Amino acid sequence: MALELALALLALAVAVALRPWRLLRTASGSISPLATPLLAMLVVLPWLWALPALHKSPLQLQWSGAVLVLLMMGWPLAMPVFAAVAAVAWLIAPIDATQAVSLAVWQGVVPATLALALGALLRRFLPHHPMVYVLGRGFLGAVLCLFVAGVLSQWTGHALPGVDPNLGLVARWLMAWGDAFVTGMLCAIFVAFRPQWLLTWSDARYLRS
Repeated sequence: MALELALALLALAVAVALRPWRLLRTASGSISPLATPLLAMLVVLPWLWALPALHKSPLQLQWSGAVLVLLMMGWPLAMPVFAAVAAVAWLIAPIDATQAVSLAVWQGVVPATLALALGALLRRFLPHHPMVYVLGRGFLGAVLCLFVAGVLSQWTGHALPGVDPNLGLVARWLMAWGDAFVTGMLCAIFVAFRPQWLLTWSDARYLRS
């Protein structure tokens, strides 16, 4: 609990220091297009994070959505979003504060931070091409980041209940693919029809001739 609380507070402190609320206003002072996906995340994600506690099953399936939030909101704004999502999940599900902090860290902060680091590597070493963004960050990168976050979570004592640890790793690998499939699909749709909802997307970078 101490490690998770420290990680959550550190991420939130760094994010607040970067003043992410500025992203919700345009240069002219109007409301940013990011306000729409932000509100959607605050409505949908708490229920997805709380689902294992609301519906008991032999295998507790968990959908993160952290990489999608990172691609849409950027890291500084994603951190308070994860804190808010975990707080709402705490209110609507039979979980305690410790479990809520664990949700914020392992379903949000860690995979999103890994996705941020991976995105920096892709921009540094690969061509600036739309397919690199969609497949590298939205799909394959999401698989990797979500799985690594799940493995780290299991190594710190958060094994899937009632599941052998080795089988749990297989389950986390499969869940990462499902999460990443949705992330990659929505990422491709938003690139085509709502690029203003992707803070990490840039026409100048990825569509230059």
